Amino acid sequence: MTAPSLTRLLTGLPDRLPGLRAVYEDLHAHPELSFQEFRTAGVVAGLLRGQGWQVTEGVGGTGVVGVLANGAGPVVLLRADMDGLPVRELTGLPYASRATAVDAEGHEVPVMHACGHDVHVTCLLGATAQLAAARGEWRGTAVAVFQPAEEVGGAPAMIEDGFLDRFPRADVCLGQHVAPAPAGFAGTRPGPVMAASDSLRVRLFGRGGHGSMPESTVDPVVMAAAVVMRLQTIVSRETAAAQTAVVTVGSLHAGTKENIIPDTAELRINIRSTTPAVRDRVLAAVDRIVRAEAAASGAPKDPEITPFNSFPVTVNDVEATHTVMTALAGALGPERVFTLPGTLTGSEDFGVFGTALGVPSVFWHFGGADPALFREADPEALVRDGLPATVPANHSPYFAPVPDPTIGVGVTALLAAAAPWLCPEDPRPTAGHER
Repeated sequence: MTAPSLTRLLTGLPDRLPGLRAVYEDLHAHPELSFQEFRTAGVVAGLLRGQGWQVTEGVGGTGVVGVLANGAGPVVLLRADMDGLPVRELTGLPYASRATAVDAEGHEVPVMHACGHDVHVTCLLGATAQLAAARGEWRGTAVAVFQPAEEVGGAPAMIEDGFLDRFPRADVCLGQHVAPAPAGFAGTRPGPVMAASDSLRVRLFGRGGHGSMPESTVDPVVMAAAVVMRLQTIVSRETAAAQTAVVTVGSLHAGTKENIIPDTAELRINIRSTTPAVRDRVLAAVDRIVRAEAAASGAPKDPEITPFNSFPVTVNDVEATHTVMTALAGALGPERVFTLPGTLTGSEDFGVFGTALGVPSVFWHFGGADPALFREADPEALVRDGLPATVPANHSPYFAPVPDPTIGVGVTALLAAAAPWLCPEDPRPTAGHER
């Protein structure tokens, strides 16, 4: 049953949804790479100012922070991420992205909102509009964080830019992510909810030469292929079945022509883990395998292994998660809110805010896929058994959440999660720290 305070916070949302859909389609058609979200930040800042929020731009590079103080009470941080991915969109939508950009290494790449961050921005803008229009229904301070560069760890950049001292100190941090589950559903769990992520850049050194005379070379392409295949044994042969780890080689580059054996090859490796012990073991195994394959190939130089983009495990506060799940069940219906059976192997840097502030944080996922694509509406089974082949996952060139009802559900979920802290007549949880 929806709490009376939330009902009042949601007043007028149906009339607002067409405008939010227009914002979503505009953002989807104009994605920007990490730390390049200048247009997106401008759209966000302009809309927030129009709603009456105090706005600060350029936080952590391209981040935007809105503050709406509304009397004495708790401070609630609501976060959305803004960046797109170097993916060429293949959805065929009328508002599909045709954008390109120059990445951090100087390469021109296609850009797409392949992870749904355009949905996150739109939903938070809807929530900020509702809060601004219903100031008589809540008390406290809302801090809306539009974060850059989640795909490469933009949250620490905001913290390093003085976030803790420049903005009201939150009592709780709340965030959400659209997922390839049926629209209308939401799920999370207390404790570890998303895996740690570590990315490595590996450069292998060979000795180049003519493709017709491989005996006079040390072929880094063959070396790289051996590394890729051997890395697959880390999960299959060095990680217990009851433990969780993922090792992915997402990029392999070598050479310029079919009859030239190059001098070098570069791999980019991503590792997901859910415990420190597994993380340490997998990282050590990657290092061992890369160096051993180079030695076995007679490489003239040791490989270079450079870490980048490291995210910790995202951990939900137990008490705050119970509060949020109860609120989501009241808003969406108890049959549409589920507990994730385990830690997801996707990763997030959202938890950096709660950790830096020393306060509870809660992160949940909400469905964005057409329910007609699923034989049964059972998100728990999706987590357990995997997606149907007809449902594109995040980072796919075909990933495109359905705007209706996804946007309305996302706005409702943010307001429902914040209401236990901001609405005075509802029971409030204990503050996360001494004020």
